Amino acid sequence: MSFVIKELSYILPNREILFQHISFSLKSKQKVSLIGNNGSGKSTLLKIVSGKFPFSEGEMIFDEKPYYIPQHFGQYNHLTIAQALEIEHKRIALKNILEGDASVENFNILNDDWSINERAVSALKDWNLEHFSFDQSMGTLSGGEKTKVFLAGISVHSPKIILMDEPTNHLDSESRSRLYQLIEKTTSTLLIVSHDRTLLNLLSPTLELQKDRIELYGGNYDFYISEKEKKINAIQNQLAENEKELKKAKKIAIETIERQNKHSVRGEKLSAKKGLSRISMGNLQRKSESSTAKLKDIHHSKIEHISESLSDIKEKAAQIRKLKLDIGNTGLHEGKILVEAKELNFAYNKNYLWKNHLNFQIRSGEVFVVQGRNGSGKTTLINLITGNLNASQGMIKTNDLNFIAIDQDYSMIKNQYSVLEQISKYNSRKLLDHEIKILLNRFLFSYDTWNKPCQSLSGGEKMRLLLCCLQAENKAPDLLILDEPTNNLDIQSMEILTSAIQSYQGTLLLISHDKYFVQEVVCKRITSEINYINLSRAE
Repeated sequence: MSFVIKELSYILPNREILFQHISFSLKSKQKVSLIGNNGSGKSTLLKIVSGKFPFSEGEMIFDEKPYYIPQHFGQYNHLTIAQALEIEHKRIALKNILEGDASVENFNILNDDWSINERAVSALKDWNLEHFSFDQSMGTLSGGEKTKVFLAGISVHSPKIILMDEPTNHLDSESRSRLYQLIEKTTSTLLIVSHDRTLLNLLSPTLELQKDRIELYGGNYDFYISEKEKKINAIQNQLAENEKELKKAKKIAIETIERQNKHSVRGEKLSAKKGLSRISMGNLQRKSESSTAKLKDIHHSKIEHISESLSDIKEKAAQIRKLKLDIGNTGLHEGKILVEAKELNFAYNKNYLWKNHLNFQIRSGEVFVVQGRNGSGKTTLINLITGNLNASQGMIKTNDLNFIAIDQDYSMIKNQYSVLEQISKYNSRKLLDHEIKILLNRFLFSYDTWNKPCQSLSGGEKMRLLLCCLQAENKAPDLLILDEPTNNLDIQSMEILTSAIQSYQGTLLLISHDKYFVQEVVCKRITSEINYINLSRAE
C-alpha cells in the first residue's frame, strides 16, 4: 500500500502560506494521529489528501482514494443520508435495473455491487441509525447522528485508507466506545485529527504539523507529551545559557575596549615624552583608533550572533509555552445548597422527556457530571438550571447564585462584537484601556486581532477570549457550567481550558463525553469524588 506526501504546500487565497514543503508517508495498516496548534492547517491537509481541496505544489501518491470523515458545521445539511454516504448513484442504478432498465450505464454505475442496500442498512444499524431513511435530510439529524452517518460509511465502502477529522465530536460515550473498538480492530490505514486524548493514545506514531515541516514522534499522545516536555526543558536550559553567554560577551566587550583605550592613552603620553613629530603622533592615533574599531566590530558581531540565537530560542519557547490561567475561587463555604430539584421533568408536545423524574441537590464545592446518550436532554437540564426553560413537572430551585455557562458554541461570545468590544462588556473590574490590552496580549490576542469580529474566531480563539472575559470580571462564579466545551478545540486550547478549570475550586457542573477531560479537570481538587446525574429518555 502506498501513501506518500512529497513537498506539499498550500497557499491561502490571500497569498498567506498555511504550510509548505511538508513530506511524510504511512505504512500499510499504520494508525497515525495528526496534531498541531489551532490554525496550523490539519483539517485543510486532510481535505487536500481526500481530494476536496487543490494543493499549491507537491505530490501525493495513493493506491486508492482515501475515505474521508469530515468535521461538519452544517455544510452537509442539503444532502440526504444516501448522498452523504456516496451511495445514491448506485442505489438508483440498482433500482433501475430491478425495474427493467438494463442499460450499460446502469450496470457500469452499479459495478457488480449488488449488496449495496443490504450493507448500507446493516451499517446504519451498527450505529443505531436504523430508524432513518436513506432519503432523509442530513439537516434533520443531530451532530452526533451526522458523525455516525459518515462512520457508517466505513462498513459500506471497506476502504484501505481512512481519514478522520475530529470523529468523536458530538458522540456520546457509547458511540465513542464503539469508535475506539473500530480503530483498534480495523486493518485499514488511518490518519486521524483529534483532540480526544483517549483516541490519540490508541494511535502511533504521532505527526505534529508545523508551517514548514511535519515532525514525527514514535509513539502515542502520552509519548508525544513526554517528548515535548523534554524539548521545553531543553529550550529553557538553552535560553538560560544563552542569556549568561550574552551577558558575559557584553562584559568582555566593555572591558576589552576600556583596556584598549587605556593602552592608547599611555601610548600617547610616551610618544609625547619621546618628542615624536606631530605626523608620527597622528599615525599612531589612527592605528589605535583603527584597532579599537576592529575590536568593537568583533565583539558587536559576537553579541549580535548570540542575540539572534537568543531571539530564536525565545520564539520557540513562546510557541510551545502553556498559558497558565486562574479563574479565581468563589467565597462560598462548602456544603451550601446551590441547586435543588424535586420530581423534575420537562415535556415536549406534552410528552415527558425523561423516563424518571429527577431529584438531586448541587452543593458548593462539588463536581457533578450529567450523563446520557445523544438526545437524552442534557442541554435541556442545563437550560432548566439556568432559568432559560421552565419545568413542566416538579420544581427546580437555585439559591441566589452567580453562574457562568460555557457551552460548545461559546454563546457568551457575541458575533456582532469585535474582540476588544467583547472583553469591554465584561470589564466589571473597571480596568483601564491599557490594562485591557495587556490582558488581551496575555491571552495570546495580539494588536492585529483586537478589531477582529468575534464571528471570525475559531473555537480555540473563542474559548481563550471567553476565559479572558472571566479575568476581566470582578468575581469568580459560584457555579461553573460546562456543556461539551471541548468539541471544537485543538489540543493546545484543550490544555489551556483544562488548566483554567483545574485552578478553580468552586462548584462544577459538567456535560462531557470525554472521560479523559473530566478526570483531568478534577484531578487537582482536594476531593476527586464525582457525583453523577444520569438521564434516560422516555420511550
